[in-house]
Amino acid sequence: MDDRTGTTLHTGVLISTTATLAWLSGLPMLFPSLGPSAFVLALFQDSNATAPRRVIGGHTIGVVAGLAAYLLFATGISMTGTTDPGSLEGLRLAASGVVATTLTAGGMLATDTRHPPACATTLIVSLGLLSTLLEGAIIILAVVLLVVTHRLLLATERLGVRYTKEWQSKR
Repeated sequence: MDDRTGTTLHTGVLISTTATLAWLSGLPMLFPSLGPSAFVLALFQDSNATAPRRVIGGHTIGVVAGLAAYLLFATGISMTGTTDPGSLEGLRLAASGVVATTLTAGGMLATDTRHPPACATTLIVSLGLLSTLLEGAIIILAVVLLVVTHRLLLATERLGVRYTKEWQSKR
């Protein structure tokens, strides 16, 4: 299979797992930063960039930083509505987003868990879109499921290649 086709299908399979669970459970297990994570996993399958420690660790730092910033600056406000220009609410949301992104970047660098999509996760949380402790836990669970699905796909692909090569060598 062509690498582009394989990467495309791999991305689709990865995101379909959490999308299906979101649909069946009604839980927010499908959110914007999961798409880039699925693409990174599919594109760089076995690289250091897709190490579970980085992907899960980066998103976990993003959730924690996002929750901390949201609780500190923007509790009760959400980016889902518009704020008046120059308003205190808008300033609180902006501060929450800036602090969360800064903490996430620093945290990922300090722990060697660099995963750029986690900066989107921290904004999702810090801007009040998924900003409860339960929603943060669901985000991390969805990321774990994405990584587990990725690892299972890789194992299945390797198993298929191994058996295909063995079968062809016996012919």
